[in-house]
Amino acid sequence: MLHCTSFLALAGLAFATLSPNLRAADAPSKIKVLLITGDDVDVHHWKETTAAVEKVLASAGKFDVKVSEDLKPFDSAEALAAYDVIYLNRFNRKAPLSDAAKKNLLDFVRGGKGFFVQHLASASFPDWDNFGKLCGRHWVMKKSGHGPKGEFAATIADKDHPVAAGLAGFKTDDELYAKLAGDEPIHLIVEAYSNWSKKTEPLVFSLAYGKGRVLHNAFGHDAKAIATPEVSTIIAQGVEWAATGKVVK
Repeated sequence: MLHCTSFLALAGLAFATLSPNLRAADAPSKIKVLLITGDDVDVHHWKETTAAVEKVLASAGKFDVKVSEDLKPFDSAEALAAYDVIYLNRFNRKAPLSDAAKKNLLDFVRGGKGFFVQHLASASFPDWDNFGKLCGRHWVMKKSGHGPKGEFAATIADKDHPVAAGLAGFKTDDELYAKLAGDEPIHLIVEAYSNWSKKTEPLVFSLAYGKGRVLHNAFGHDAKAIATPEVSTIIAQGVEWAATGKVVK
């Protein structure tokens, strides 16, 4: 017969041996992100901003990121199904989307997954009305705009939104987008006053799309802007929220 102390010691040893596997089994799986890039206007260096976004998401430790420099993933609903959220860091100028690819993107989001659109990416596919609606607000050439790139103050409009968790008002050096088009219902998270439009402009906002979630981030002209600590936080928390509907601290 084993003495009680010996039995407990053996049990503890067995648990210690097994516990790494148990911890691995209990650990949450990483959020699968499809980062679409590969095109933009010349003043937006997409390779630089893509690397900056990858760095932010890697530092968060919650994401498994796949980068695509073309739109081919949209051609397959089965390929998209492997991801939790699509991150569009691309102002698409060159590549058309087929009707099937358009449907795949919209079905992906309204089926319950996430879409994160950044900076000028909302100007993509100007002749596709449903894309503008998906973005909530979108850049329209010769109508939308901004003043000179420089430092400005941003205000947290909803401190209770999960994407804004831990954030306070901040300054950043970026382009302050203004006069974005659209009238879809949006939930304002971050805003700033534009000297160019003479109005307070929405810069970060969310919206529901079917069962899915969209996070629109108008920050992100360059790597310096993305590295602003608050903007990095918005990106990490925004991607998590778009994918899961929450932000876990």
